[in-house]
Amino acid sequence: MSDNPDHLTGFDVLNKAHLNKGTAFTYEEREKYKLTGLLPPGVSKPEVQFERVLLNMRRKYYDIERYNYLMDLQGRNERLFYQLVINHIEEVMPLIYTPTVGQACQEFGRLFRRPRGMYLSLNEKGRLKEVMQNWPYKDIHAIVVTDGERILGLGDLGANGMGIPIGKLALYVACAGIHPSTCLPVMLDVGTNNKDMLDDELYLGLHRERLTGDEYFEFVDEFIQATQELFPRVMIQFEDFLTPRAYGLLNKYRNQILCFNDDIQGTAGVALAGIYASTRISGIPFRDLRFMFLGAGSAATGIGDLICYALQKEGLSEKEAQQRLWFVDLEGLLHKGRENCMEHTLPYLQDVGAMSFSNAMDHHKPQVLIGATAHGGAFTQQVIEQMSKINERPTIFALSNPTDHAECTAEEAYTWSGGRAIFSSGSPFAPVEYNGNTFVPGQGNNAYIFPGVGLAAVVCRAKHITEDMFLVAARELASLVSEEDLSAGSVYPPLTDIRNFSLHIATLVGECIYEQGLAQEPRPESIRDMIKDYMYDPGY
Repeated sequence: MSDNPDHLTGFDVLNKAHLNKGTAFTYEEREKYKLTGLLPPGVSKPEVQFERVLLNMRRKYYDIERYNYLMDLQGRNERLFYQLVINHIEEVMPLIYTPTVGQACQEFGRLFRRPRGMYLSLNEKGRLKEVMQNWPYKDIHAIVVTDGERILGLGDLGANGMGIPIGKLALYVACAGIHPSTCLPVMLDVGTNNKDMLDDELYLGLHRERLTGDEYFEFVDEFIQATQELFPRVMIQFEDFLTPRAYGLLNKYRNQILCFNDDIQGTAGVALAGIYASTRISGIPFRDLRFMFLGAGSAATGIGDLICYALQKEGLSEKEAQQRLWFVDLEGLLHKGRENCMEHTLPYLQDVGAMSFSNAMDHHKPQVLIGATAHGGAFTQQVIEQMSKINERPTIFALSNPTDHAECTAEEAYTWSGGRAIFSSGSPFAPVEYNGNTFVPGQGNNAYIFPGVGLAAVVCRAKHITEDMFLVAARELASLVSEEDLSAGSVYPPLTDIRNFSLHIATLVGECIYEQGLAQEPRPESIRDMIKDYMYDPGY
């Protein structure tokens, strides 16, 4: 594949998103690349192009229309798209990722315009390596892969879940500077059990029920082995797999290849960072905190695992740390008398009797309440008021996505707590006016964590990704929260400087990689400079 515009027709240059500058091509460039006559005669400065695309994006009435517009922009002028994302991250990120990407995935078959990424289906089982060689770029550094079974809090969306890898990799480029040509979104289409999808003629995935059991893991393993042969320095990010398969794949490959699961480990990192920052408001030392989780899936226990690890670093034993974390699901408290508990929850079975959520809160008296249920409104007024009776400054994290799946809204948390809640959510909420104060709720967005961790892993060519790397990332992110942020109620820094935050995090994670002897790249004089030099600048 030739990427040299000197060897292409002008028409081809305009139709290659990574080469196209649109009306920003100068007269000299138009002559050189045979573009004269193919563009309007006016030459636009980049800032004028930004003004034009912003105007056109903002005039759309619905967020899903803005999403479509931005995806079209990415498909025709890649550099302009990424510069727009970088310059207007707070406005654009909710459009290209959470929460709008949830609707985009639900309507993927109807919105489909052009293919992006690789769709590896059961039809290609036994020849995945051959098929993957159809991808035009050979130096792949980052793959985000899903099988679409647990998309956000929306459930099994099958091949429609491709919107998630596409969105995550767009954030890798914008937030961490990984070059778009080295990014590959992958959908493993093993079927779907979503009857609405199967009955929809516009659905673009396999019209069959999901593959399960050993055959499923054999298919995924064929994919993993193909990536290792074709892309020897690739990092793989598992995304939105159902809990048993998410843990099964992570446990199988985490010490074999360069990989991590963002739902488990990335979510854990950003949640832990918010908890660290919250202690600067509550005044309660981290090692003294007690935690209550509503939800016991991969996100919840992933957060729990990293909290336990962090507590052990503070001097607690593993058992002491686990006793600080109580988990409640639809059947009540996870305790040792329960049967048929999933393997990933076993470390958190408490040595007490059966309890309801409310009774467990009264017994445990948590200072931190974390929701990862995918059930909107699960934190009722009674729950928030109960937390507020236990604590002067209750920490309440409603982390489920998209927005309508959040356990409570920011306004509910502040109102029902009398303005005392330390609140964070998975999806963004607008500032809240309460009793003469303006609260700016923090968003526990994984984009604070995974781009920096992934950037360090790729640049240093880490052998594996460890829990220490996420702990380092969480601590660094927490340190970036200013006193001004905290005074407004936010336990996260503003997204506007996220690219610089990613560099900070990547530098410290890089130090960790070298300290643990996991780097395959010779140690440079300056890890920060090596990482910064790697980062892609989309400007013309």
